[in-house]
Amino acid sequence: MTLEQIIARCLKIGINCLAITDHNTIAGALRMKEMAPFPIIVGEEILTSGGEVIGLFLSQEIPSKLSIEETISLIKAQDGLVCIPHPYDRLRLSMFRNQVFESIMPEVDIIEVFNARSLSPNSSTRAWNLAHKYGKLASAGSDAHTTSEIGNAYVEIPEFNGKDEFLASLAQGKISGNKSNPTVHFASTWARLKKNLS
Repeated sequence: MTLEQIIARCLKIGINCLAITDHNTIAGALRMKEMAPFPIIVGEEILTSGGEVIGLFLSQEIPSKLSIEETISLIKAQDGLVCIPHPYDRLRLSMFRNQVFESIMPEVDIIEVFNARSLSPNSSTRAWNLAHKYGKLASAGSDAHTTSEIGNAYVEIPEFNGKDEFLASLAQGKISGNKSNPTVHFASTWARLKKNLS
């Protein structure tokens, strides 16, 4: 997707704030923050040696393939928030294991309890249980790789200004959404193949 396509889609469906969490880069999110007529949360979905973690409110890119502990430390060093995406999606190689959750939970701020792309049955229920068990804030993600997926999952929250107000607003959030059509995964696979061949 181009940044212009993302902005147009958001304006069309009424999204007035967006977290951009590209894989292992913040370059697009930083450009989007300059372009968008609504607030952008700069984030990154980072592949660690133990699974994927999202950093939010970032100002510097974090390298991939570090340990989960190192990655979380780098997120916190720039006063960012740590979010665990799709924690129980068994069809993703990056899924965490329960023993990892135990060790990192003191540093985690948010658990993604609904992911529109997740194909694993009961993954949302298990993620909700994880958030409740550790008293963590809950969020949702479209995990959009195509424009039609934007808005498949969202959280309605009061307006905020900055990280601390965001956390207070998220605590009042109402999560909504629908599962994406499973065929969207083919679009992602095709895009990766084209990128690797070019």
